[in-house]
Amino acid sequence: MEPATSSRQRLPDTSALQLTRRRLLGTGLALGLGGFLAACSGGQPNVLASPEGPPQSGGTLRVGLSGGGAADSLDAHSPVSTTDIARVVNLYESLLYRDENYELQPLLAVSATPSDDALVWTVDLRKGVTFHDGRPLTGRDVAATFKRITDPDDPKTGASSLSVLDEVAVINDHRVEFRLNTAAATFDDSLGQYALGIVPEDYDPATPVGTGPFKYQSFTPGRSSLFVRNENYWRDNEPYLDELAILNFDDDDALINALLSTQVDAVGQIPLALLEVIDADPRISILNSETGMWMPFTMRVDKPPFDDNRVRQAFRLAVDREQMIEQVLSGNGSIGNDLYSPFDPGYASKLPQRVQDIARAKELLAEAGYPDGLSVELVTAPIQAGAVEAAQVFAQQAAAAGINVKIRRVDTTTFFGDGYLQWDFAQDFWYTRNFLPQVNNSSLPTAPYNETHWDHPEFNELVAQAKGTLDPDKRNELIAAAQEIEYNEGGYIIWGHPNQADAYQQYVAGLVPNRTGLALSGFEFRRVWLGGDLS
Repeated sequence: MEPATSSRQRLPDTSALQLTRRRLLGTGLALGLGGFLAACSGGQPNVLASPEGPPQSGGTLRVGLSGGGAADSLDAHSPVSTTDIARVVNLYESLLYRDENYELQPLLAVSATPSDDALVWTVDLRKGVTFHDGRPLTGRDVAATFKRITDPDDPKTGASSLSVLDEVAVINDHRVEFRLNTAAATFDDSLGQYALGIVPEDYDPATPVGTGPFKYQSFTPGRSSLFVRNENYWRDNEPYLDELAILNFDDDDALINALLSTQVDAVGQIPLALLEVIDADPRISILNSETGMWMPFTMRVDKPPFDDNRVRQAFRLAVDREQMIEQVLSGNGSIGNDLYSPFDPGYASKLPQRVQDIARAKELLAEAGYPDGLSVELVTAPIQAGAVEAAQVFAQQAAAAGINVKIRRVDTTTFFGDGYLQWDFAQDFWYTRNFLPQVNNSSLPTAPYNETHWDHPEFNELVAQAKGTLDPDKRNELIAAAQEIEYNEGGYIIWGHPNQADAYQQYVAGLVPNRTGLALSGFEFRRVWLGGDLS
């Protein structure tokens, strides 16, 4: 897999910048946030000095994010929108987490150790941690949290990754045992998900209490959230900020307008096509992160014409991946090889890089009974920046192989409505995950989002063996073997891995590239600080 292309530095194109700023500044801020933005300023000057020296405390960080709406929530275990995720990461904490290098690290747990048969995982909790209301974190809270998430009458977002969990047994205040019904050698990965934040036994999302670096102050669904520093946070000196404001915007124009007019300090998920224009503003810095995110085309392997593997292979060979990266991502991404989980230690990196081969694609279609080509409908929606553009580029590329792609564009609500997971040929979007957690979500007959309807007995058996194999070398061999099967026969076209691009005012410090795919350093605002005079 090729390394991600970093943002190319060019001399500022002043005319392009002015044109874009005129267009953006003319749109106005979404959702009437002007008053809230002003209230969040709190005397903070419009332009602060670039940060120098050690981190300093104080100030309000105003973060702008697109999306969200009336269904927004503060529930620790039901984040859906980007703004939901940003809130839960800062209010709550899981037992483990993935850091900016996508390495699993302790958070509320100091260790997670499997038994010899991987049926019991013993977790020791960090001592001295308190909830926002001052109560200490105990094993009882951990058990109650997972009981809430896996409630069969009301399962939460993370329940799908916990299907092997039978019981969380409380050994004492600082030790619990996760007792499983099936051996799971990588169960610690399942514990490192942002939707598994530990909450107190009597948790009520209407008055959210967690252990995170910020405490709840106010929340208006679809508009804004305000959080204040957790003075008793267990990490020394963090967070540096007095307040964190998370603001919803209903389109990219309004979001970037707020950034250019210095009404927000940082924005997440900027359109890659505008990256260089925004970067030309000397006041603004770009955070461009290589990720394992993927935005696949999904072919239902149980429906014609995709029930014939020769057709699936032909569609993969119709794709010019380098052109997709350039035209859809403006060069800000890495080439995909029809495999997900590029950061997994078992990733099948030795498989040959698939490239466009129109002649072979035509041969395969003829062998499958389509000597004159075929027509298909591709369902697309603006589910992620670049999705609709990717559909359009694919349609152009596939035409050379005799594939007539009829694009059906729907809105996001329709896409994720009753037809979701039923489309014969469509798209989707996934954040970075390692192989086994991703398979649990999308590539097993029991997976909740098996969008390609993939069910391959040999693949399933290799995955089952990998899940129960504690030896990492042997497990990685099994993962690579399973990936080879999906590479040759699966229902995904994975053409690339988009970079995550964010932008922030130059007086903001502490943001670093992050491989998880979550915006703005994985929303870890605990370590962000503001330069200049905040008095």
